[in-house]
Amino acid sequence: MAESARCVRLVSAVVERQGRYLITERSSSGVLAGSWEFPTGQVATGESHEAALHREIRERLGVEISVGRLRARRTHFFVGYSLERVLYDAQILLGQEPRPLRVADLRWVAAQDLECYPFPPADQATVDSIVS
Repeated sequence: MAESARCVRLVSAVVERQGRYLITERSSSGVLAGSWEFPTGQVATGESHEAALHREIRERLGVEISVGRLRARRTHFFVGYSLERVLYDAQILLGQEPRPLRVADLRWVAAQDLECYPFPPADQATVDSIVS
């Protein structure tokens, strides 16, 4: 029997504030170093998307969020594994400002300026849906 391909599950937050979107830069030591993405983290086995998103945003940016509607679900296939990314609208709770704790940098970017930042191919459809 053939071994089934590994599935990496990611969850992302699309955070908008006053017409700007929060994006984070991947660290220089990781995969796709220096590229930008919506705040993203991996879903642990047995963890819900919402719980993973709360945990990852707290660990990476030091803030608490409220998770809103499901925005998109995408699966990308690579040699030997698949990547499932689920995106939710989210809001940072009042009185909190994100800090780059486990990301290289963060920016608040207007929709029309998102195209100025290099996003991984798996994230481009989300950027396109916001810009258009």
